[in-house]
Amino acid sequence: MIEIATSPATTTLVIAGDLDLAERDQFPELTARVVGLRRQLLVIDMCRVTFMDSTGAAFLISLADAGRKRGGATVLRGCDDRDLFVLEVCGALDLFRIDPEHECNPVTPATGVPLVPSV
Repeated sequence: MIEIATSPATTTLVIAGDLDLAERDQFPELTARVVGLRRQLLVIDMCRVTFMDSTGAAFLISLADAGRKRGGATVLRGCDDRDLFVLEVCGALDLFRIDPEHECNPVTPATGVPLVPSV
């Protein structure tokens, strides 16, 4: 599942689940929607990505490349080492800014829904 949120200067994609070959049919439409928003900053939240293959990496690369051509930037947050490795193997890690300070909210394993801290 991929959700798109916008603010005046930023588009944020929140990705949950697998980002792979099985999901590729939705990538062209999502890319067109994100590019059409023409925001300077694209933030891709990968906290809830469970698996990414080279097809998912190609999707992220196309988003970053489109933004870069317009003078924008793409930030990855919540990206684990495995996903960064896939992007590095693809030779595309330099297309992204990595947010090393972002801390993902814990999720319940069965639902993927963020846990709400008890008070």
